Amino acid sequence: MLDRLAGQLERYMDLLSARQKLVASNIANADTPGFHTQDLDFQSEFRTATGLGPEVVEVSGLPVKNDGNNVSIDRESRLLAENALRFQLASSLLRSQIRIVRSAIEEGKNG
Repeated sequence: MLDRLAGQLERYMDLLSARQKLVASNIANADTPGFHTQDLDFQSEFRTATGLGPEVVEVSGLPVKNDGNNVSIDRESRLLAENALRFQLASSLLRSQIRIVRSAIEEGKNG
């Protein structure tokens, strides 16, 4: 069970890392004419967990500026903060699982 949970947490953290890169790229291109915001279909990717790289999709429904760019710094900043919190939570969960395993190993040695 621990292997499965650790594997899922690792996959989740991989997705968070990929999303962080996309959001940073969106922000970097906020003034690039014609640039369109990209993101992951995060829920679908995590459910599928195929082991393949995450699928990048163009975000629809965002207002497009006169130069064709649709990056919203407010949206991307919110995503950066949300993503960082999720990564921190996943890291904490993984550390907790490692502590439990270490504790069980130590008890086995002393028992």
